[in-house]
Amino acid sequence: MTYTIIAFAAIALQVLAIVFILRSIQTARTPQGAVAWATFLFFLPFIAVPVYLFLGNWRYQGYVVARRKAQAVIAGVARQKATFGAHNLAPEDLQSGFEGIANLPIVRGNKMSLLIDWQDAFEAMFNAIDEAADYVLVQFYIINDDDLGRDLQKTMIRAAKRGVTVRLLYDAVGSKGLTGDYLSGLKDAGIEVLDINRLFGPKSRFQINFRNHRKTVVVDGHIGFTGGYNVGDEYAGRDPQFGKWRDTHCALRGPMVSQLQLIFAEDWYGASEEDITESLTWITQADEADMNGVIIATGPADELDTGALYFCAMIHAAKERIWIATPYLATENDILAALKLAVLRGVEVRLMLPKKGDHLITWLAAFAYFDELREAGVEIWLFDDGFLHQKVILVDERISSIGTINLDNRSCRLNFEATAVIFDKEAAQATAKMLEADFEVSALLEKSLPEQPYHVRFGAPIARLFAPLL
Repeated sequence: MTYTIIAFAAIALQVLAIVFILRSIQTARTPQGAVAWATFLFFLPFIAVPVYLFLGNWRYQGYVVARRKAQAVIAGVARQKATFGAHNLAPEDLQSGFEGIANLPIVRGNKMSLLIDWQDAFEAMFNAIDEAADYVLVQFYIINDDDLGRDLQKTMIRAAKRGVTVRLLYDAVGSKGLTGDYLSGLKDAGIEVLDINRLFGPKSRFQINFRNHRKTVVVDGHIGFTGGYNVGDEYAGRDPQFGKWRDTHCALRGPMVSQLQLIFAEDWYGASEEDITESLTWITQADEADMNGVIIATGPADELDTGALYFCAMIHAAKERIWIATPYLATENDILAALKLAVLRGVEVRLMLPKKGDHLITWLAAFAYFDELREAGVEIWLFDDGFLHQKVILVDERISSIGTINLDNRSCRLNFEATAVIFDKEAAQATAKMLEADFEVSALLEKSLPEQPYHVRFGAPIARLFAPLL
């Protein structure tokens, strides 16, 4: 009987392996990925079949977005052009594809303020929550039950006690250190709390490779925040392993806030099937700064590879320079080719990454890309004043982007992300000034991979093999 069960299990695994091989051939993003999965599944089915169940999907199944559920709301957001006046962009920006990627219009009447250090970022967010009159929407990938996390908890509880409706979304994978006591304290205060993946129950275990990486705070529909900061003491530079933490957030006013909260409502519906759009304020006052901008939200539920398209659109829009600050570099050929082509067009291309990484594999993988980019003329700068975690792009003196999207496959293909793209000279100049200060504490990479220490020289090519999952 035991041998019969073992034989049956072996046959079942082989059948599943064949099914998954056929599926991987049909759905893999690249031929290399299809070959890798097919080989793995054929020769090691006992290991590969369960791995494929968790990591083999690259489209998020069962995610119904709020904008499709609440057509009246998305139509109202689209009418922002008429409400605040047509944007005044140059033709090349109108043709760059940003509106198509975002599935939202570029709107004017916005103000974007950079929040460069953690004190400014969290003080601004906490003050906004303290001044809330109607509702607060909060979403972070990581929330820790530590000093900074408890500061957020207390701030939200104060708002709830004033009668403000407070909703919190978190990702259980990123917030694995969040305690039951922390969540109970919020719920006892009347705060609505949701794990972004809770709706799908056991099914969500097979979608664990997908993460909601967005960081959003919206207060009363009038002010919004997004960027690189999560909520944990390491983001305040209190972790001795990382030391100083370099990140960037931004505060938004104007019609882009409606777009930011629409993305939150989208995620809330995905987690609960509750449409909260009717309870939110969608008419926001135009700011006298009158910046043009759009929120681009990307993710594996999109029909197109919107994360990669976002980077390609930013790179192709550059005429004179494109500076990219990112903690990770593990991407595919489309973005690499766009970066090289930009150099050939005469564009100054700079990538800024941390000299010291927070994850060994991702840090090593970046070195496997450096040489081919440097040979094309891309400048690689290594930040050496703490850990660099910001996700910022500057294009000429026209476009700046502050958000959550890293230059890696995980952000582009597997994570739900969001970024604020601003088409404004003043905003671009402020972003340039900020990045120039970062370059002053960075060093231009001059050594090729064969000149690196042994662990980097031999580890980088191996780490690159894992790039599709990084």
